[in-house]
Amino acid sequence: MSKEKAGTTYEGFDEAERAAMKERAKELKKSKSGKRDPEAEVFEKIAEMPESDRVLAEQIHALVRSAAPELAPRTWYGQPAYAKDGKVICFFQAAAKFGTEYATFGFNEAPLLDNGTMWPTAFGLRELTPADEELLATLVRKAAGLS
Repeated sequence: MSKEKAGTTYEGFDEAERAAMKERAKELKKSKSGKRDPEAEVFEKIAEMPESDRVLAEQIHALVRSAAPELAPRTWYGQPAYAKDGKVICFFQAAAKFGTEYATFGFNEAPLLDNGTMWPTAFGLRELTPADEELLATLVRKAAGLS
C-alpha cells in the first residue's frame, strides 16, 4: 500500500531494511534455542564486511571490550552490538549495510549520557583517531554505568 506524503510515495521497507529485520529474527530464534556464541557471531559478521567497514568494526570491538568489558558482545540486526543485562547499550552499523556514505557507532536510549539539553546518540565514522577513540571509550563507559 502506498501513502502520499510531501510529494513522495512510500513503498514500504527497502531491501536492506527487510534483510536487517530477517537478521534480527534469526538472532532471536538462535537466542531462544540456546545454540549460539554471541561473540563468535560478532566476529563472523565483522569478517563479512567490506575492508573499510571491517577495519572500523574491529577497532570499535576492541575499544568497547577494553572500555567496558562488562558489556556483552552480540549481533543486533546483523551488526555488532554490546549489551548490559540483555539490553543493547551501543552498536556499530557498517556503511555497506544500508549503502550509506559512512559507518555509524551509536547508543541506544542511554540515559546515563543525557547531560543537559543535548547529548550524543550516534556518530558517523570514516576513521578513528586516538582522540576519537578516547571520546568514544569515555562515552561507552558512561553509557555502561562505569564512570
